[in-house]
Amino acid sequence: MKLLIDAGNTCIKWALVKEADWLRNGVVPIAQASELSHHFAAIKNIQQIWVSNVAGEEIAQHIRNIGTDKSGRLHFVVARQAQCGVRNGYANASQLGSDRWAALIAAWHLVQGKCLVVNSGTATTIDTLSGQGEFLGGLILPGVELMQRSLVAAAVQLKSAQGEYVPFPLNSADALYSGAIQASCGAIERQYTLLNDDSAPVVLSGGAAGLLQPYLNQKLFSVPPRIVDNLVLQGLLLMAQEANPL
Repeated sequence: MKLLIDAGNTCIKWALVKEADWLRNGVVPIAQASELSHHFAAIKNIQQIWVSNVAGEEIAQHIRNIGTDKSGRLHFVVARQAQCGVRNGYANASQLGSDRWAALIAAWHLVQGKCLVVNSGTATTIDTLSGQGEFLGGLILPGVELMQRSLVAAAVQLKSAQGEYVPFPLNSADALYSGAIQASCGAIERQYTLLNDDSAPVVLSGGAAGLLQPYLNQKLFSVPPRIVDNLVLQGLLLMAQEANPL
């Protein structure tokens, strides 16, 4: 059995997988990372732990503490020049975030062709795969919540309040929320336009994927953008299966 872990800036997603069967999955807030070893203490038959960690060394140590109680091997993945059918076009391959790399691998496995891969959480990443599985490059921008928080923190007159999306906002809360939605969707749509291929699908994942999907300009796409849950975890499983085909 494999334990897959996607440690992001806000939460830690995990899944227990036996061969190709997903047995259980869940989410642990990043603030509770110190409880991870206790969280998995009752699970005795984990052979391998595969991890994407973009949350820093302290979180990595909490994850290592899980492994000390298990007989399985612990793998912190790092982006490579090529893996699972995807080639990495980054100037320095290992500097590509492990979460982006895993998501690209999962998207390639799903689409097997040119596509835009969007993962939206604390940050929103918008990455492009060619029809030959080459990572052509991508964007990183603040996620919907982070955009709003950063503006409130930097602008004295703006106050934190939950807004709603409206095309032409008439209060500051709606203006902040609608601006974050529009900025995120605009970046996705612009990158998609640069692809110059309206048959290429858009794969959306991350906690804010459901927020963004309804506001994307559907006229741009011949196939509606699809939400795929746990794209990073799916990529980790593919890496594990390639490393251990049996």
